[in-house]
Amino acid sequence: MSLLSHFPFFQKKEDTKDMIVIAGLGNPGKEYDDTKHNVGFWVIDQLAKEYTISVTRFKHKALIGEGIIAGKKVLLVKPQTYMNLSGESIREILKFYKIPIAQLYVIYDDTSLPLGGIRIREKGSAGGHNGIKNIIAHLGTDVFTRIKVGIGEKPNGWDLADYVLAKFSKDDLPLVLSGVEKASHAVKLLLTKGITEAMNQSNQKIKPSKKNEVIS
Repeated sequence: MSLLSHFPFFQKKEDTKDMIVIAGLGNPGKEYDDTKHNVGFWVIDQLAKEYTISVTRFKHKALIGEGIIAGKKVLLVKPQTYMNLSGESIREILKFYKIPIAQLYVIYDDTSLPLGGIRIREKGSAGGHNGIKNIIAHLGTDVFTRIKVGIGEKPNGWDLADYVLAKFSKDDLPLVLSGVEKASHAVKLLLTKGITEAMNQSNQKIKPSKKNEVIS
């Protein structure tokens, strides 16, 4: 029995040719569930909840779930390789389904954005994010759609690894959850309006200040 026979929506390989792969980055394991580095997983969970998609099947080194968002076939993905090896899973999925990189969206945390802010990009460097660095290495290109969710700037004196693996404070949690909702909405905009309009509507202007204040 083929893998695709397990999928209620996509019964044949040709059914997946227009599918959008939406991958949220994070680390597996309960000890990482509430950490800043797992915001990408949170967005996938939000999408799964909104669109009634079960992301529970383990294939291609990831938890995956297929469904429909805004009339488009999607595959929601939570790589289980740990953050630094995220590209292994994503490359395997794109290869198996024969999905072009243009149909890949990657969602992840960003320390250069204010808490709860989001930004959509078509391409770019890893910006110090090891998950994105590994994806670029495995795909051989930095040209793929990303949705960044701000987790706030690392405080002075903190090690970056310690910061991203720390949990959000009670005061910060409402802001980051707002960012998760905005990222979920950004996915719908990408699917329905395309990347230019999605960027116009979603990307926030940031003042060049130490506090990274958001201009509404």
